[in-house]
Amino acid sequence: MPYLYETHLHTVEGSKCSREPAVNYIQRYLDLGFTGIFVTDHFTGYCPAPDPSLPWHDWVDAYCLGYEHAAEEGYRRGLQVFFGWEQTCQSDEYLVYGLDKQWLYAHPECRRWTRKQMFETVSAAGGCVVHAHPFRERSYVDFVRLYPGACHAIEAANCGNLPYMDVLARRYAEVLHLPMTAGSDIHSTEQLPHVFGVALEEKLTSAADYARRIRSGSGIALHVPDDRTLEPRDASPTLRVACYDNEDQEIPLPPGVLPCGG
Repeated sequence: MPYLYETHLHTVEGSKCSREPAVNYIQRYLDLGFTGIFVTDHFTGYCPAPDPSLPWHDWVDAYCLGYEHAAEEGYRRGLQVFFGWEQTCQSDEYLVYGLDKQWLYAHPECRRWTRKQMFETVSAAGGCVVHAHPFRERSYVDFVRLYPGACHAIEAANCGNLPYMDVLARRYAEVLHLPMTAGSDIHSTEQLPHVFGVALEEKLTSAADYARRIRSGSGIALHVPDDRTLEPRDASPTLRVACYDNEDQEIPLPPGVLPCGG
């Protein structure tokens, strides 16, 4: 039996867009057979819940409440709970794993990271960066921004996407030879039981352990419902797609990312 983990989850304590107190997730995920969850509340952009005028340490304390409430309940009931966050740049977003609250206390500059700074700093600290739902098309997305040099892996399946968006994300990961993850991007238990996640061969010991496994590219499978198709392979985006290097200079799309060269 694989060990199932939710990798993308939002709480009302940490994310304005969530409707769910953290503790409400715990028993529901246990009932679905999950071993653990990652709490990944919005960290930058318009959606973090804490008052932005708070001093940095106080802001971090408030931001981490969702994770801490979930971890306390998870410990009581037997569900592993790990910390992560979702970093928004423009309309592109990234899941950061492997760092913790104490690390945040010491790095207030992370609120103003460029993508290059994010990738290099997280990498140096032993964490990992996953490009979340890279081909998502929503009202707040003016065009799709891809930074292939700023992530260790691609979120290739996301419950909040339409299937063709995940087809594109999976193709992108395959072309770049990057590991793939899946997550529900859950904001409320009303979304259950329709959830995505990853299936691991061995139980996690920490968030840093998960970051190491992603960076190694081994032992991670996608946990996606049978009725979620990853076809058609000729799926195309409706928005413009632009690719950039880590100096924010536009570069050609890697061949094969879009059908017929895009």
